[in-house]
Amino acid sequence: MYVTLRDRPGGSGHRGAGGPLRRVSGTVVLLGTVSLLTDVSSEMVASVLPLYLTAMVGLAPVAYGVLDGLYQGVSAAVRIAGGYLGDRGQHPKWVAVAGYGASAVSRLAMLPATSFAAITAVVTADRLGKGLRTAPRDALIAAVSKPEALGRAFGVHRALDTVGAALGPLVAFALLLLVPGGYDSIFVVSFAFAVAGLAVLVLYVPDLPTATRVEHPRRMLTEVTGRKLRRPLLAAALLGVLTIGDGFLYLALHSRDDVAARYFPLLYVGTNIAYLALAVPVGRLADRVGRARVLVAGHLALLGGYLLAALPGGNVGLTLTVLLLLGCFYAATDGVLAALVSRLVAAGARGSGIAAAQTTVVLARFAASVLFGLLWSVQGPQRALLLFAALLAVAVPVAGWLLRGVDRVVPAAGAAHPEQAPA
Repeated sequence: MYVTLRDRPGGSGHRGAGGPLRRVSGTVVLLGTVSLLTDVSSEMVASVLPLYLTAMVGLAPVAYGVLDGLYQGVSAAVRIAGGYLGDRGQHPKWVAVAGYGASAVSRLAMLPATSFAAITAVVTADRLGKGLRTAPRDALIAAVSKPEALGRAFGVHRALDTVGAALGPLVAFALLLLVPGGYDSIFVVSFAFAVAGLAVLVLYVPDLPTATRVEHPRRMLTEVTGRKLRRPLLAAALLGVLTIGDGFLYLALHSRDDVAARYFPLLYVGTNIAYLALAVPVGRLADRVGRARVLVAGHLALLGGYLLAALPGGNVGLTLTVLLLLGCFYAATDGVLAALVSRLVAAGARGSGIAAAQTTVVLARFAASVLFGLLWSVQGPQRALLLFAALLAVAVPVAGWLLRGVDRVVPAAGAAHPEQAPA
């Protein structure tokens, strides 16, 4: 991975002895640093939350499914608003600041939260903050990146993001070793990392307009509901409704595998290390062979993870393979979907278009979490995973058909050459 902090119009690289020198905007690096620090914070909490809620608070699988669904899907309530506000007001940075700030405050709010209702309220606030910030941040990344290198730019951002996601569970694991049962210490340290990320965003990330804005709200709506986005959004919904949350997959491993039971927070680390290693090369592959193809292939990796996690017995090798497949899935889908959609709408509606895709995914995953929690309660984890695997095996080729030719769509007016602004 080669990164430069200099933004140039066109952002061209050059060839040297080591092959093509790939450059991304300094703004992408700064936003990646913000995400790194924020993900240390969020993953510290997320890595202990499934076990904390089921073993300490005593939630049943159905109740955890509802909460996990909220964790996955509640951000949908404000994603469109975040994207629209960033596009309309042409100050996407400050919309993102509001979102990051809400998530930071929620870390401290976990301290007094002990009931299901209180924890649900805190998780909802955190996820609303995430929903508000994601589309404006991704629109900034798209605005300062060359069209043919969008996959690489999002891959670099996601790689930095995933460094934080890998460090967060390690910090939580270390704190629990030092202070057994010390969940309060996790929430306090998590808050400190969130504040650090917010400071980098406020002090160092430039407040860049993403493009000439789309003046009329009706035109903005036309952009995000137009023909070019219909098939990608339908494919995203179909695949998303069969994508269960990581927590469920880890709890399934926990229920059958002594290794997973002893080192539960480290399961997140394994997935994030795989994601970190693959984010940039998979992003570059998506630029080369087509983002739609890579997006669909990523769900084949998820299918493999379901099948291995559903086996009646496990060992260290199988557990690590599941984590590798899950990391591959995220590398092939998270930033790749944003890169794909950002080229299908006008530049002035870029944030809203990305938000529409992300909203579709999180709503679908909300439904998946609730449904999987019910199936777990009735059938057990192995049978529930096998059923989801069978349905996903049918959905993948259908999604491939829906996305056929999407990468060849001519970019909307105003999106052919995004602005390259200095960091």
